[in-house]
Amino acid sequence: MTADLTSAGLVPAPDSAETAGGDGFVLDTATTLYAGPGTGTTERWLRSAVGAAVGLPFAPGDRAAPGGITLLVDDTLEPEGYRLRIGSGTGVEIRGGSGAGVFWGAQTLRQLLGPDAFRAAPAGGNGPRTLPAVTIEDAPRFSWRGTMLDVARHFTQKTDVLRFLDLLAAHKLNVFHFHLIDDQGWRIEIKRYPRLTEVGAWRARSKWGHRGSDLWDEKPHGGYYTQDDIREIVAYAAERHITVVPEIGLPGHSQAAIAAYPELGNTDVTDTAALSPWDDWGVSPNVLAPTDTTLRFYEGVLEEVLELFPASTSPYIHMGGDECPKDQWKRSATAQARIAEHGLDGEDGLQSWMIRHFDDWLTARGRRLIGWDEILEGGLAPGATVSSWRGYGGGITAAEAGHDVVMCPEQYVYLDHRQDGGPDEPMPLGYVRTLEDVYRFEPVPPTLSPEAAAHVIGTQANVWTEVMQDRSRVDYQVFPRLAAFAEVAWSALPGPAERDFAGFEARMGAHYRRLDALGVAYRPPGGPLPWQKRPGVKGFPREGAPPNV
Repeated sequence: MTADLTSAGLVPAPDSAETAGGDGFVLDTATTLYAGPGTGTTERWLRSAVGAAVGLPFAPGDRAAPGGITLLVDDTLEPEGYRLRIGSGTGVEIRGGSGAGVFWGAQTLRQLLGPDAFRAAPAGGNGPRTLPAVTIEDAPRFSWRGTMLDVARHFTQKTDVLRFLDLLAAHKLNVFHFHLIDDQGWRIEIKRYPRLTEVGAWRARSKWGHRGSDLWDEKPHGGYYTQDDIREIVAYAAERHITVVPEIGLPGHSQAAIAAYPELGNTDVTDTAALSPWDDWGVSPNVLAPTDTTLRFYEGVLEEVLELFPASTSPYIHMGGDECPKDQWKRSATAQARIAEHGLDGEDGLQSWMIRHFDDWLTARGRRLIGWDEILEGGLAPGATVSSWRGYGGGITAAEAGHDVVMCPEQYVYLDHRQDGGPDEPMPLGYVRTLEDVYRFEPVPPTLSPEAAAHVIGTQANVWTEVMQDRSRVDYQVFPRLAAFAEVAWSALPGPAERDFAGFEARMGAHYRRLDALGVAYRPPGGPLPWQKRPGVKGFPREGAPPNV
């Protein structure tokens, strides 16, 4: 990036930016917008978001007319790459290798317009806006640039999910991992199984702080998305070139489903009819029974899920597979009979058998299964992709075996982990992961061969909400670190030690003003504001550097 453009504070950093002399280009009420074939999503977004913020109508224009904004698909560019040219006599031209590339170029244009372009309505009047004369060439490093939001532990209202998608798009992140179910709540309407939301979406109370805390929020908590809500969310994401990956996890983290339909649990070893959605955090011992009844039930769930999340926008379905305690299976005659029937390698083999069943089921319907790295235990399903969360190890094993991998190790990109070691961090969990720590995260381990490294299709930051009870707490934990993560996922950065964090921090000066305009309650660089602290609420901080596993 040239010195003349540093003040613009582009985040994530583009591959190259060449400034030219001259006065730049002035946007005003006469500026027109021409949208070539395949660029309709960007055309609509520029008018509804950017035009509304700066008070300019962007009237339809002609491609040959000088001095307007021109959007074009150019298949000589990388699919998500773009070229943004701004000239005093030529106007603005954004070429992208696809509609997505054009959209990411428009996100850069918005940043060049200044922080007021991130507001919902004009704050600086409807006057002219001057853009620098510049040519930016850019393309992402990874095709999977994801963020997971857990809406099961604390429910996120639909409008806040849509806002979250806008925040991902503003950072050129293109995968939204939608963690819809867990022990504490089932958040998606399934019409053939109404008790999943009538019973499973509501818990009587919630632990306040870490599970070791003795404080409780005695207010009942819950909520779910209707099928029309889901369709709206998926369509909204698609307009922003974001893939939605729904997670319907099994066989663990399933107490809410078992509470709604007790026959899904291990009825021969526990009274499943007495269960309710879990009001504590951690890992519930109540897991699904490996029966035909369970398989048929979840096939029914998935039939509706596949209709709500079309293959064109959601090719992947996340089946969880993580943190499944095997104690009930060890004591269950039904589970042991299933192990014997199929000659499985104990309880790990039983879990693998269940994951393989759904891998085959999804493959037959044109979808791909993705799961947490525990799906490696007992043998990996042939077509499965691995979310490597416990460290790099699972991802390394999977990549070397020829499976695609999304790197999301908890020690580096779990954004529920605390941001500072000071005493004022609210409900502090995990290791200290500062803005700089996230910026120096490297998704591809150097030990991987080039062939195995090619299977690391991307990276993802995960947002678990046990101690994030509302939107402001999510904002605080996620930002500004998501901006650093976005640059790691998008930009061609050098190795961790060689990265210019000081330069990134300087660019964040401009980016904080964008976040302010968007109303994001991020953690300030100087520490939490008084109302962001949670004195007296217990967390679970871990000291020292995180293990490199």
